[in-house]
Amino acid sequence: MNFKTVAGGLIAATLVAGTAQADKLDDIIASGTLRCAVVLDFPPMGSRDENNEPIGFDVDYCRDLAKVLGVEAEIVETPFPDRIPALVSGRADVGVASTSDTLERAKTVGFTIPYFAFTNVVLTKEGTGADSYESLKGRTVGSVAGTYEAIALEKDIKAWGEGGSFRPYQSQADVFLALSQGQIEATVVTSTVASSIVESGRYEGLTIGGDAPYLPDYVSLIALRSEYGLLNYLDLFINQQVRTGRYQELYEKWVGGAAPDLTVNKVYR
Repeated sequence: MNFKTVAGGLIAATLVAGTAQADKLDDIIASGTLRCAVVLDFPPMGSRDENNEPIGFDVDYCRDLAKVLGVEAEIVETPFPDRIPALVSGRADVGVASTSDTLERAKTVGFTIPYFAFTNVVLTKEGTGADSYESLKGRTVGSVAGTYEAIALEKDIKAWGEGGSFRPYQSQADVFLALSQGQIEATVVTSTVASSIVESGRYEGLTIGGDAPYLPDYVSLIALRSEYGLLNYLDLFINQQVRTGRYQELYEKWVGGAAPDLTVNKVYR
């Protein structure tokens, strides 16, 4: 083996090692900006104030993450169906977008440990008589396509039969408008969203029609599946948010009351 062969091998090894060490976390820190995909028609997790500025639990969570990274936060407004495409296309670095940790989605993106947990209720319009989840049998209902609530609701409507139908929508605002205009009779949303939208009075006559018997919806931060360094950092960040009391502080600010547990009984997370 001559000198040229050894030198060439060392150079190649160095290049391979350099490529293997490239990490999205380093890229974010070097860029000085953290781009967070956030849903802004999903109060109190994300919305806009009277000055059209992004606000909400997820917005503050992104800004907390940017602060510990020593960079500026950039909120990338992202409708529900665009959360994963925003990451894959490179328009966002991290999704702070109330994304349910489904196994199907995990084929495309990487999930952290849960950073929030939702319970669900029926949201309907006064006078429909939809006062419970079981009363949705035979009715026209709708939800945001591809979300946890939509998947569960459509599955039950099909199983019940009895002339019921399900309509998918592109955004939460579209669902609320359809409900207020009588295009659908009910939807299922998180209790946080239902309380917020009823209290706002933006859509006249909306009311909560009882609990939906769904399991708690654990949601995670998301990043590209291959970015192990970034995902590991995000896991630790969530852990620190809980341990320092910041998670409870944000929950009290945007929702009120005691923040839900982020662990599953008999499962290590």
